[in-house]
Amino acid sequence: MLHRLVHETSSNWFAAQLRPNGLSIAERNLSRQGFSHFTPKRLETRRQSNRVVTTPRPLFPGYIFVQFDPLAPQWRALNATRGLTRVIVNDPRHPTPLPDDFMAALMERSDESGLLKPPPELKPGDRVRVVAGPMADLVSRIERMDDNARIQLLMHFMGQESRLSVSMDMVEKVDD
Repeated sequence: MLHRLVHETSSNWFAAQLRPNGLSIAERNLSRQGFSHFTPKRLETRRQSNRVVTTPRPLFPGYIFVQFDPLAPQWRALNATRGLTRVIVNDPRHPTPLPDDFMAALMERSDESGLLKPPPELKPGDRVRVVAGPMADLVSRIERMDDNARIQLLMHFMGQESRLSVSMDMVEKVDD
């Protein structure tokens, strides 16, 4: 969920480590203190008591993204915020900012509640090229997509059909 308050020009996004089960407490306290925060989520489908249950889960368990001005001394109050353990820092004086393009892409791919949306241009049957990892440059067809931002590719390898599961951000669409 993105909770945006004041946008300062010198503000950056930073990662903060959560206490165990501290997400809702941290979100509530960050809002009270006037910090913008963002928790991207994905849908997770699990079997529970002979039922299939789909629930939103944090994309980065144990972390929340917080926006603040690192030159302002108020950021140190985050280390005492209930629900948080600490702000991720290079050294005790300098918090580590997250890349702007990473945060922009993450927010662009999320809805208002922070839930990741699948790329609209991909669907089962589309031809895609793997762009990263050991299978880079492999061209295949999407067999199916799941709620965990992963896709199943059906590939022909060494005379056999095999299935490969990859993250959606590891492929690009190829024109037929």
